[in-house]
Amino acid sequence: NTVLVPLSPPVQVTDRALAELRNLLGVLDSHLKLRTYLVGEAVTLADVTVACALLLPYKYVLDQALRSSYINVTRWFLTCINQPEFQAVLGPVKLCEQKKDLTEPPPKSASQLKKEAKKKEKLEKFQQKKEKSQQQQQGEAWRENRSLTVFLFSHTHILSAFPFLPDVASPMPDSYSPQYVEAAWYPWWESQGFFKPEYGRRCVAEPNPRGIFMMCIPPPNVTGSLHLGHALTNAIQDSLTRWHRMKGETTLWNPGCDHAGIATQVVVEKKLWKEQGKTRHDLGRELFIKEVWKWKNEKGDRIYHQLKKLGSSMDWDRACFTMDPKLSRAVEEAFIRLHEEGVIYRSKRLVNWSCTLNSAISDIEVDKKELTGRTLLPVPGYKEKVEFGVLVSFAYKIEDAEVVVATTRIETMLGDTAVAVHPQDPRYKHLHGRSVVHPFTKRLLPILCDDFVDMEFGTGAVKITPAHDQNDYEVGLRHGLNFITIFDEDGYLINVSPPFLGMKRFDARRAVLQALKEKGLFKEVKDNPMVVPVCSRSKDVVEPLLKPQWYVRCDTMARGAAEAVRRGDLRIVPDFHLKTWFNWMDNIRDWCISRQLWWGHRIPAYFVTVNDPSVPPGEDMDGKYWVSGRSEQEAKEKAAKVFKVTADKISLRQDEDVLDTWFSSGLFPFSIFGWPNPNEDLHVFYPGTLLETGHDILFFWVARMVMLGLKLTGKLPFREVYLHAVVRDAHGRKMSKSLGNVIDPLDVITGITLEKSDYPNGIPECGTDALRFRHTSSLSCRDINLDVNRILGYRHFCNKLWNATKFAIRGLGEGFQPQTSGSESLIDRWILSRLSHAVELCDTGFQAYDFPGITTAIYNFWLYELCDVYLECLKPVFAGQDEAAIRTSRNALYTCLDAGLRLLSPFMPFVTEELFQRLPRRCPSSDPPSICVTSYPSTEEYRWRNEGLDNIVDFVLNIIKAVRSLRADYNLTKTKADCDRGLNYLPCFPFITTPQFTVLN
Repeated sequence: NTVLVPLSPPVQVTDRALAELRNLLGVLDSHLKLRTYLVGEAVTLADVTVACALLLPYKYVLDQALRSSYINVTRWFLTCINQPEFQAVLGPVKLCEQKKDLTEPPPKSASQLKKEAKKKEKLEKFQQKKEKSQQQQQGEAWRENRSLTVFLFSHTHILSAFPFLPDVASPMPDSYSPQYVEAAWYPWWESQGFFKPEYGRRCVAEPNPRGIFMMCIPPPNVTGSLHLGHALTNAIQDSLTRWHRMKGETTLWNPGCDHAGIATQVVVEKKLWKEQGKTRHDLGRELFIKEVWKWKNEKGDRIYHQLKKLGSSMDWDRACFTMDPKLSRAVEEAFIRLHEEGVIYRSKRLVNWSCTLNSAISDIEVDKKELTGRTLLPVPGYKEKVEFGVLVSFAYKIEDAEVVVATTRIETMLGDTAVAVHPQDPRYKHLHGRSVVHPFTKRLLPILCDDFVDMEFGTGAVKITPAHDQNDYEVGLRHGLNFITIFDEDGYLINVSPPFLGMKRFDARRAVLQALKEKGLFKEVKDNPMVVPVCSRSKDVVEPLLKPQWYVRCDTMARGAAEAVRRGDLRIVPDFHLKTWFNWMDNIRDWCISRQLWWGHRIPAYFVTVNDPSVPPGEDMDGKYWVSGRSEQEAKEKAAKVFKVTADKISLRQDEDVLDTWFSSGLFPFSIFGWPNPNEDLHVFYPGTLLETGHDILFFWVARMVMLGLKLTGKLPFREVYLHAVVRDAHGRKMSKSLGNVIDPLDVITGITLEKSDYPNGIPECGTDALRFRHTSSLSCRDINLDVNRILGYRHFCNKLWNATKFAIRGLGEGFQPQTSGSESLIDRWILSRLSHAVELCDTGFQAYDFPGITTAIYNFWLYELCDVYLECLKPVFAGQDEAAIRTSRNALYTCLDAGLRLLSPFMPFVTEELFQRLPRRCPSSDPPSICVTSYPSTEEYRWRNEGLDNIVDFVLNIIKAVRSLRADYNLTKTKADCDRGLNYLPCFPFITTPQFTVLN
């Protein structure tokens, strides 16, 4: 038997290897002097490879003396090996304390080599089996999708194969039922093409003297489900759309859905983990995106069905999804054009970072949680709640003195690079220009003078952490400070000394506080009101991080948007939002459009590496080394032209990030029509007429649509912006899941028996029409406090319409044919005058977006004038024998019903269609088939206003009300009269000598 003894290498070989190692470490140390990682701002394959290569030298060769010569490499190496992924594989790594002799590893025996060969063979067979199984699963998934497609195709054709008018010949039910009325009309409307702009004309380009109305929906998230905010938005938009359509305009309300990058990715990642126990990284980018599309195709149309339930009269054949090829091409084109012009650029700045999502997020995705003092909040990834709302004071030493500073985020002191004081503060004038010593790193922190410091707050001295605070970032730029990033993308500490290195950020909060106490530098902790930024998607506390990102230069575009409003080219309603508009436009900051996600529009930008020694290598944050292109080949040709080399010397790496969802939404008004490719829809419908949305996204969406529209098309995307209120609960609180006060509109429409907040007995069935009418009638203020009981009141109003029409149809009689008449009685002329007045108010109200004014006019006409007065007056007429009076009153009644239903139709489309279809037609052969394409009553048609007659009848009605009030006050009935009390009261009643009274007598 032969024993293999490891041999020690010759001394000269060891010395030479050590010298080569030191040369390599010197180069590496110089490279890492200003960098956290080898490439970019996160651990990459380069870091993994080099760190693994240096693992043995750090364990066996580089003792403490040698490590002190390469502090940047050592700092980087410790940062890498303390990453959770490294530790999961390597375990704790113990650094060399004393250099050991190097030896060659013993060679493997024949039996060991044989075992490894067998193991490799088994592994290859297992991999082949696994790939075959995946192919089978993909085949089954394809067959399932195909079956689903066939089913959907068949369902669509079945729907369009039955364009029959719902039954209106059978007798009307005794009372109004929302389910009965709302069940069948929408499929019929859709099948008849009433919602398409082509309806009634050969093509959309056909000239229409009445004009064009175009509005696009604020695209809801594909992950979303209907909430009361959607219900309000769609009630307003549909009312406007139906009004314009009834005015005879070429009308298009374009639907669409947003891909919702963060929200959708989170939903699919949770689903993937729940069903398969995998992360997106296990699948890889390509397969994960396939999973997202699969989810979208299965679940993504849910919100469309809910919008139809609300009666939204959109052209569904033009529905768009922001990830559709047509819209994706527009996004790509917009980015490339703006990048070529220098409007889009790359820079390293502070961003809102979600450690849970591993992505930057926009300001609108940051919830500001207000705290009044010390509060424990749950944070994802931490078992225990984390303390916020306190101000911690501690001291920085300066020779024989100290400077006390205070902070709400004590862990960030590890990244401090200065202390700032106000230049006029007498307490610190003797310290100007001096430096304090950092207690853990021994780093000297200069004492700066800056006017931003509030002398009255705390001690008047402020710690400066430029890499993790927006105000400190600005100070750092002004004074040229070092920017030390101490958190990585997952929230672990980097670039700090042990024992804090590798800690999670809020674990480090407790550790730093304890260490300051041990050093005698801790002063006090006290309650402090503050705002904690929380990611709305992940509920993680947002961390300001320095990251290289893509930005849109907004100053010039914002000036153009502001001037468009000042000139009157763009009108914003209500005008009290103008102050907000100008404040944002005049103080706008550049817009970060990068998101570290996989789902979304991948940024069409490529980092250039030039394989030519004459061209120095570029940095990730250096915009000169980035080119954009519609394809990799186009980008390569651009790069070759820029760097004056041949294309074969260019290597490209496409940016992994995707664009902010608001970027694609900002292009929505023209991307839905196929921009930049010219076509009929783009020519006819862009620019649009109106943008209607909530005032809470005035900046995040409206302003960006205006800026991008002007920049890319040279035109405003719309002429007017109407901003509606925000829906709150009955107590004025914002609706949120945590408060338990969120109400699904479908629960209001169909009713629920389960207990809800504020509704212990459930919610009664109200119907879509009542919900829509309640929403539009409540728009007189900035926010709407929702009360379901008020909606129920409008359901009773629908019942009143039902009974009134039922009575009227019975009064009109069989075979009634509407005719004109000129012998109306006083009360006939009065109701026609009130109808004309309602038409005036509605016309004025729609022009001014005065929805409460419109709904009040319609409600008063139907309830207080038609039902309470006119129908009561008709009862003795219909019961009498005067055929001429009956015929005249029938015509007046029909006119009121016909016009009244058309006035109401934009707000209550279902019940008005049901009742309208049961009325006879003036010209059955030529009248429009549906109320939604019948003309809206106009002031030119209804010109019967008689103010003198209105005053007379109003006077009579006031007398009746006074008499009824007296009867109630004195308990006067037909069977009992207290004459003495009545006579005693009469002398107090003023003697009536008005002209109206004389006329009535």
